[in-house]
Amino acid sequence: MASIPSVLPGRIIVNGENPFIWLSETEGGPRTTEASVWTITYSEKGPGHALFIKSELTDNQWRIYTDNPEMTRWMQSTVQGMLVPETADQSIPVIEAEFSHLGDVKASWTQVIKSKEDLVVMTWNNMKHPILVQDEEISVPGRKYGVNAVMIPAEQAYLTLNGKLASGQIWPMDMNGTPFSTGALAFSENWRAEK
Repeated sequence: MASIPSVLPGRIIVNGENPFIWLSETEGGPRTTEASVWTITYSEKGPGHALFIKSELTDNQWRIYTDNPEMTRWMQSTVQGMLVPETADQSIPVIEAEFSHLGDVKASWTQVIKSKEDLVVMTWNNMKHPILVQDEEISVPGRKYGVNAVMIPAEQAYLTLNGKLASGQIWPMDMNGTPFSTGALAFSENWRAEK
């Protein structure tokens, strides 16, 4: 008889995708662009999409695009706000937008975020082999929630806002001894809280 997989502790509060692009002019230098796009299939406030972005293209101010404002505000008060405390600020306006994607995660992936006034395009190229990451425990230092996800690092990533290319580039980084980068796809992402 085959063994049954173990069950991780806690309750699922978010399931979905969270690709990101962190650009900087130098390796390890200050981020010139930080963008994280969520495609959520399950949350306590329903499914939806949200883009959190700060860049020289946004005058170094946070912008939030979404098709589910209630879910996005909840994300600000939970997982997203924990990951990037600046984005927990509920006074940041939310901008209604449509979300789509195209490509092949083995080669190139593109996310498109379109509002009445803006068009954001995020592209990842030259994808590497996926890795599986997870917190064995729900709470680790500095993190209120536990996570597991399939991460697919890219060698190149770009972001444009209304046709203007964000400066900087992604860089190689280390993920607990495994080669990674500051631009990656995060799929099958699950966040867990205490029961």
